[in-house]
Amino acid sequence: MSKEIWKPGTVLYPVPAVMVSCGDMENSNIVTVAWTGIINSEPAMAYISLRQSRYSHEIISRTREFVINVTTERLVRATDWCGVKSGRDFDKFKEMKLTKQKAEHLDCPIIAESPINIECKVKDIIPLGSHDMFLAEIIGCMADTEYMDENGRFDFAASKPICYSHGEYYSLGSYLGKFGYSVQKKK
Repeated sequence: MSKEIWKPGTVLYPVPAVMVSCGDMENSNIVTVAWTGIINSEPAMAYISLRQSRYSHEIISRTREFVINVTTERLVRATDWCGVKSGRDFDKFKEMKLTKQKAEHLDCPIIAESPINIECKVKDIIPLGSHDMFLAEIIGCMADTEYMDENGRFDFAASKPICYSHGEYYSLGSYLGKFGYSVQKKK
């Protein structure tokens, strides 16, 4: 095998493309984020990283809460639009015809069309350079009952989530196996 040497960079792809809602029910915003993920199980914690210039950075720094809204193939246009337009200039819920719904545990809204909404309370803001990382405890989750299977499990595949890779959006591929399948005893 031949390898080419690159300079350090953001090459760990694909990553989730999510819409993060913030603010309150009257003055809210949505920002598209690809720098996000789960960072701990007990307590459940997640992060998002935002540039300091983003309008949502200002809002989340003040309110110390946000909602990670999982995106889908149906939401890909809104996901992109909310990432390139500023909430200083547009009401993104209105422009993208997204339904603003009250979160269960926070003052900020969720995006009702999202199949999973993850409510987060900021524990720390870590300046990293181009972005600040918002470390947050997950204090609640909402799941759309449309995607629940007969066993009461959420069917992620049926919701058709999307991911982001090098400036492009993709749907997810085929099922390959579950955690531990490589060591599972054959029946």
